[in-house]
Amino acid sequence: MKVISAEFFKSAVEPSNYPDYSYPEVAFAGKSNVGKSSLINVLANRKKLAQTSTTPGKTRLLNFFVVNRRLSFVDLPGYGFAKVSRSLRSAWRPMVEDYLRQRKNLCLVVLVLDVRRDVSEEDIALAGWLRRHDIDLLAVLTKSDKVSKEEAKRRLAGAAEVLGLSGEQVFLFSAVKGRGKEELWREIGKRTISCAELV
Repeated sequence: MKVISAEFFKSAVEPSNYPDYSYPEVAFAGKSNVGKSSLINVLANRKKLAQTSTTPGKTRLLNFFVVNRRLSFVDLPGYGFAKVSRSLRSAWRPMVEDYLRQRKNLCLVVLVLDVRRDVSEEDIALAGWLRRHDIDLLAVLTKSDKVSKEEAKRRLAGAAEVLGLSGEQVFLFSAVKGRGKEELWREIGKRTISCAELV
């Protein structure tokens, strides 16, 4: 997809704060520090659209972005080892689950994984939860430039098997080299077009 415009729209914590628009939404989920914000920035052709940080837990709200005034990306707070208080971590789960359960605009969740790490129990649990709630899912293994091609392929196949996904639902990605960008955009386009009529 050719990106003409991409802009931050707003942050939200609860349903009453969600944007009031009819754009189909693609939510990006995953453990802290796996590269969700970098993935969003590369897809949107913007260097600083979504804030990136080497400190886990930078994203603490639901952040909504509008692309080409026809599609929305939603950067979800990461789970796992974020260096924040226990009370704040415990507040994230209901915030994210409320969004995933209640948001009518939601068309697709992109589960972001670090290709160098094993798929975690939290990743598997999230994929299972999305499947039980009939929410469309893709998985993206980021930082693929940091491993060999053989290792990346092995990790890709392993993630697909563990998460119960088909080969068409799992992608390798590199923010540094732009690897996987076009393939992922094509899949996002197909899935959001078919979903947009229902929003």
